[in-house]
Amino acid sequence: MKRTSILRMLCTGVAALVVVAAGVSVTLGLAQGPTVVEAAGFEPASTVPTTSSSTTSTTSSTTSTTAPPSQPAGPAGTLRRGDRGPEVLDLQRRLRTLGYWLGSLNDSFGPLTEQAVTAFQKVEGMAPDGVAGPATQAALSAADRPSTAAAGDLIEVDKERQVLFVVRSGKVAWALNVSTGTELPYRVGGRTELADTPVGRWTVAWAVDGVDVGELGALYRPRYFHADGIAVHGYHSVPAYPASHGCVRVTEAAMDWVWAENLMPVGSAVWVH
Repeated sequence: MKRTSILRMLCTGVAALVVVAAGVSVTLGLAQGPTVVEAAGFEPASTVPTTSSSTTSTTSSTTSTTAPPSQPAGPAGTLRRGDRGPEVLDLQRRLRTLGYWLGSLNDSFGPLTEQAVTAFQKVEGMAPDGVAGPATQAALSAADRPSTAAAGDLIEVDKERQVLFVVRSGKVAWALNVSTGTELPYRVGGRTELADTPVGRWTVAWAVDGVDVGELGALYRPRYFHADGIAVHGYHSVPAYPASHGCVRVTEAAMDWVWAENLMPVGSAVWVH
């Protein structure tokens, strides 16, 4: 199904941007690391199945003037989001040694550590749940840095495994969890489009250092590599499965890092397969 090039309507050079969608106004403050939001105006033709659960809150009769302690490590050494301690720091060090980007090292299992664990599990062919259980930790202790068939310097997007490699001199310098296009049809502006991330060898053609707003929502600091408006960009949600309309999602923190290190300059190569 043919995609049209009007999937992306660019708004460049913004330091603070107000996105208005379906009568709802959201202000994005770039200097404070905004959370990207979806704009309204499209009608998905199909959706990823989700499950919902209800939670019940209870009120304790006792109060405390101090914050509750962070969640300790789980049973049998399992580490997951919310955990703290030296075991988490060791996990982060091992992930970084293998090239999985997670921001700064600390003893807190936050969302970036979860993303790094997810990327590692994908590369190793494990179920990508972002939890460092015994099997994942055993695999980490025996694993090598990811490999690539690419040569030179480029960004490699592996759609099958849903990971992105920063390749330098033919070796994987860094690996990130990504979410690419669903490869499913969707409705936008009264027409049907296909949410595909085009395979091939491309070149970064332009970039927007800010929030770029189009028909399908707001993209954080996108680096465009395809004429149809396909980019690597930051987003508030980067699940373990394909979920985008065709772009390559990374976390907003990871996109800030890509810009800070100039890892995708205009004119550089992108290989999608």
